[in-house]
Amino acid sequence: MAPATARTRVGPYELGRTLGEGTFGKVKFAHHTRTGDIVAIKILDKDQVLRHQMVEQIKREISTMKLIKHPNVVNIYEVMGRKTKVYIVLEFVDGGELFDKIAKLGRLKEDEARRYFQQLINAVDYCHSRGVYHRDLKPENLLLDSHDVLKVSDFGLSAFCPKMNEDGLLHTTCGTPNYVAPEVLDNKGYGGAAADVWSCGVILFVLMAGYLPFDEPNLMALYKKFSIFIAFFHLFLHWIYRADFTCPPWFSSGSMKLIKSILNPNPLTRIKISEILENEWFKKGYKSPDFEKGKEVSLDDVDAVFNDSEEHFVMEKREKPESLNAFGLISKSQVFNLGKLFENDAAAIKRETRFTSRCSPNEILSKIEEAARPLGFNVRQHNYKMRLQGDKTGRKGCVSVATEVFEVAPSLHMVEVRKTAGDTLEFHKFYKSFSSGLKDIVWKSEANAEEEKRG
Repeated sequence: MAPATARTRVGPYELGRTLGEGTFGKVKFAHHTRTGDIVAIKILDKDQVLRHQMVEQIKREISTMKLIKHPNVVNIYEVMGRKTKVYIVLEFVDGGELFDKIAKLGRLKEDEARRYFQQLINAVDYCHSRGVYHRDLKPENLLLDSHDVLKVSDFGLSAFCPKMNEDGLLHTTCGTPNYVAPEVLDNKGYGGAAADVWSCGVILFVLMAGYLPFDEPNLMALYKKFSIFIAFFHLFLHWIYRADFTCPPWFSSGSMKLIKSILNPNPLTRIKISEILENEWFKKGYKSPDFEKGKEVSLDDVDAVFNDSEEHFVMEKREKPESLNAFGLISKSQVFNLGKLFENDAAAIKRETRFTSRCSPNEILSKIEEAARPLGFNVRQHNYKMRLQGDKTGRKGCVSVATEVFEVAPSLHMVEVRKTAGDTLEFHKFYKSFSSGLKDIVWKSEANAEEEKRG
């Protein structure tokens, strides 16, 4: 029987399978060990975030999602961290992207498209009421839960109202070209609300048509040729400004009229969300969102986890040691000789050694600490690893030792002890005294025991 997979806990959450991976880390399935609630945890590597100078953008995304508490927006529950990682605990949305549904089925029926569009407008309207503009709305950023409820995600390019310039406009060109409003590309400033409305209109068109309103294969081929990128850009911009698109014949007159009022290239006369909510086509079968409003939201934890505030730090803890299969054992062995893997003779060690024990992992760790402290070593433990740091400076600085416990079988563990800093001879001297304190937990085979008796 294969040994059980090591489980890892972060605070009150037990991590499971990997749901996805990105530039800065992974998204893991997880559940709350006390309540049983299912969540997704985005785990970010701080070094990666700092290296790419993405701290402010990621802080903005987390802060925005904490401010927006709406049934049609992916909910963020809490933010935790430690020195090397940030853990963002999110609502688990298991129905995939709306984009996948369009790619699989093509265009949607009008009633289904309208239902998704109503939920999208509800979410965007609420975001705007909180002073937040998404700026990258597209089907890939719209998720569906198990009840087919739409959830807006990915606020990485969002903007807060206070971030606007003195003229009251946003000036950062961002978004996905086929979904972006013409005024965003014009580089003269734009209103976040009107730009988001335009993107919603493109999404509605795609849901009902199965293709983009502004997407010409010849232009996209032109775009791929970098030497004439500028020519493409001006053609594309001119095309959008003219709002040069045609609705397919299966569009109803009501939907066609609404889409044309949304995809109005003039942001000053473009329909507003308050007017969309009163539109006859939009109101058919409309259900107002039911949720609790007005709760105060603290953003203190967002700054704290990036500022290395230990108040918000959590431990990432394995429930059991890492398991080693046969290949893992061989990789730990020199010249693939398993007979020498569990060498217990202190005279034979160089920079590392290993021993086996039938004691529990916690007993092993406790005994290691008990043996190391009287020898002048400070002990730090994390999961089933220990760092032993000598307090005396030797010929090559202080001796530092790393230990780790591995599970070979349910009742047998291997302990690896290796020097990570300091002089090798001083490490030998330390190990001779250290190993004598571990005799009670070291397991010896019958052959080794007989050999020791004869010696």
